[in-house]
Amino acid sequence: MAPKDKRDEIRDAEISETGHTYENRQEIYYNDNVGGRAVFVDAKEHYDPDEPYNDQVYIPERDKAKSPILEVKNLGIDFGGLTAVDNFNLTLGRTEIGGLIGPNGAGKTTIFNMLTKVYEPTRGEIFFDGKSTKGMTTVDINKAGMARTFQNIRLFDKLTVEENIKVALHHTTDYGLVSGMFHTPKYRHEEFRIRKEAMKYLKIFGMTKTADYRAGSLPYGAQRRLEIMRALATKPKLLLLDEPAAGMNPSETTELMETIREIRDRFQIAIFLIEHDMSLVMNICEGIVVLNYGRVIAKGNAAEIQSNPKVIEAYLGKSRGKMEEEEKNEDIEEALSKGKLESAASGKPDAGSSGKEVG
Repeated sequence: MAPKDKRDEIRDAEISETGHTYENRQEIYYNDNVGGRAVFVDAKEHYDPDEPYNDQVYIPERDKAKSPILEVKNLGIDFGGLTAVDNFNLTLGRTEIGGLIGPNGAGKTTIFNMLTKVYEPTRGEIFFDGKSTKGMTTVDINKAGMARTFQNIRLFDKLTVEENIKVALHHTTDYGLVSGMFHTPKYRHEEFRIRKEAMKYLKIFGMTKTADYRAGSLPYGAQRRLEIMRALATKPKLLLLDEPAAGMNPSETTELMETIREIRDRFQIAIFLIEHDMSLVMNICEGIVVLNYGRVIAKGNAAEIQSNPKVIEAYLGKSRGKMEEEEKNEDIEEALSKGKLESAASGKPDAGSSGKEVG
């Protein structure tokens, strides 16, 4: 029996200290905090100890017995001499609602473009529904079951709302060119079927009354919903939403949250979204990935992300400790100026604390 190499020995080892780094002459291993395993990080010359390998996996309990719908390993892309995304890793459960957040320019849409093959990754691997997407085109990805929306709405403005959805459903029709030209019974049957299906999607979003409206005449928020409906009509296993709440008012955003949950529950699909509206992200996303300068700086649930100092610093440029100290000082100063600060002894406003008597 051949002896195990160093990588096998480390993977078999019992690792108890989270974040402990193991290394040999050529390679680096880092505890991934999932089941006490050691994972291969990279060749030593690429390892940055200040940016540890972040491969934590957050899959909902209901999906743990199933294979993930999406696995991304060490994904990266370079444009000329610029690295836009580096060492991006992700595992998404089959019915998970996941979120990708980060400051403007962090590389979020670039990741969506790599997942859907708008861009070909420079390195790394993408496995969708258990199969590598290497060599696939954008059309192949969509046929395999991955659909997306875009930051900038892309509708057929001069077509009706219903026609926009029917465009996405036409790949399911079963008639040829001749049937289409002469409007044969088969053509009429198939057109009736996809019209009925289009109306089903409109009903989910409460937009049946707009079926005959020209898509370009809809309010901005309604156009956003129509784009999501059109993507959903391709019958995806994974729906990628790029800033779905952009341009929506608070009530529309609340409706969108409920709609996203309903889509997941009704169609039993995974949803992965990019969003700047933190109330939406924190309320519906089960696992959240934070990106900054093209690299993952945090993964976790809403509570973990909200309290992560690196995330706060990436968004606000201040450490959490400094922020809390400043907020505390501001609160005390305001209370003092208004004579509202309570003394520890009496539990009543302290007359001496504001420099003047109260009462």
